[in-house]
Amino acid sequence: QVRLVESGGGLVQAGDSLRLSCAASGSSSSRYAMGWFRQAPAKEREFVAAITWLGGSTRYADSVKGRFTISRDNGKNTVYLQMNSLKPEDTAVYFCAAHARRASVPSTGSHEYDYWGQGTQVTVSS
Repeated sequence: QVRLVESGGGLVQAGDSLRLSCAASGSSSSRYAMGWFRQAPAKEREFVAAITWLGGSTRYADSVKGRFTISRDNGKNTVYLQMNSLKPEDTAVYFCAAHARRASVPSTGSHEYDYWGQGTQVTVSS
C-alpha cells in the first residue's frame, strides 16, 4: 500500500514553468512505476507522462512532449513533473498514480494504476 500526495500546483501565466512533486509514503516508491494524469473541467482524465519503476524509460502524451519532463528520486520517494512553456490548455487538476508491476515500458492507461493522489490544481492564464 502506498499513499501519494501531490504538491506544486498554482496559477501561472502562459509561458511560465511549474514543477509538480508527488511524495509517496507507506511503502518505498522505488517499488512502483509512476505516472501523471490530468483532468480538465468537463473532460475525461488523460495521460500526461509515465516513468518505469527504475526510471530507465519514460513516455509522454503528444500534447506535452518537449515541454514536460517526468523524473524520480527514489531516495526521496518522490516523482516530479517539470512543466515548461505552459499553455492555457494545460489547465487541469494533475494527479500522480502508482502501480507495483515492474514493466519495462511505462504505463499510459489510467486503468493500469492502483494508487492515486488527491490531485493538485494547475491554472495557466493567457
